[in-house]
Amino acid sequence: MTVDVATEIFEEHRPVLTGVAYRMLGRVADAEDVVQEAWLRWSAAAREDVREPRAFLVRITTRLAIDRLRHLRSRRETYPGTWLPEPVVTDFGPTPPDTAEHAVLADTVSIAVLVVLESLSPLERAVFVLREAFGFPYAEIATTLDRTEAAVRQLAGRARRHVEERKPRYDVDPAERRDLTERFLAAASGGGIEQLLALLAPDVRLVSDGGGKAKAARRIIETADKVGRYLFTVAGELDPDGELRVMELNGGPAVVYFAGEKADTVFQIEVSQGVIQCGYIIRNPDKLSGLPVE
Repeated sequence: MTVDVATEIFEEHRPVLTGVAYRMLGRVADAEDVVQEAWLRWSAAAREDVREPRAFLVRITTRLAIDRLRHLRSRRETYPGTWLPEPVVTDFGPTPPDTAEHAVLADTVSIAVLVVLESLSPLERAVFVLREAFGFPYAEIATTLDRTEAAVRQLAGRARRHVEERKPRYDVDPAERRDLTERFLAAASGGGIEQLLALLAPDVRLVSDGGGKAKAARRIIETADKVGRYLFTVAGELDPDGELRVMELNGGPAVVYFAGEKADTVFQIEVSQGVIQCGYIIRNPDKLSGLPVE
């Protein structure tokens, strides 16, 4: 196998490898590092002996992601304030926007689900990602993780139950979610506090991530009055020369505020019964540098 062919094969599978690594780690830079390391190992491997390149590459990537996740766990325990995953522009490639496959991919990359995945063990997380997001057979996952198929099935069942028990129940109607996002944008950019409060559920929650590098609430804020007033204050502090834009992030619409040539704030909502049930604010500059200005 020539170098050109090896590169072509790797690039063909890069989207899947990146998707696995991001769902495992919740950060684009870490995912890219893992995929780059997978490329180095692929380059050095005896590729003529590899009968199934996709399985081989997923195996390398998953194992590297597990190792990195174990290392990151200790750092996240001392993270200042609440940790949220790095927002990523959603791109499912050729997958049609209304297919069941798209819905599964969007759900497994959502902020709500990625937060829940943080509470799984690295092995449970790997099994969940490979099985639920990408539909890998149990036998292939067993080979990837060097476990028996029976053990993998047990891990999968435990991880699935854990996620289902902890994952909040939100509506998944994309049109309703986008409508509320745009109404929030209008209220935050030019409306009054009452207009903003009308969009919030009485028991709404707001989770913020500033990473100790940007202004953000260190704890979860609850109730419509407190969340509404906090959001109204944040909106009032934004530079009027900046730009507010709706973008597709993590499988759903999000409001992104750009200050000059960089993203400053990401706000995304979860919806139920026609109102905002939960909001996420990400302001850690390390997590926003990859968002495109255009």
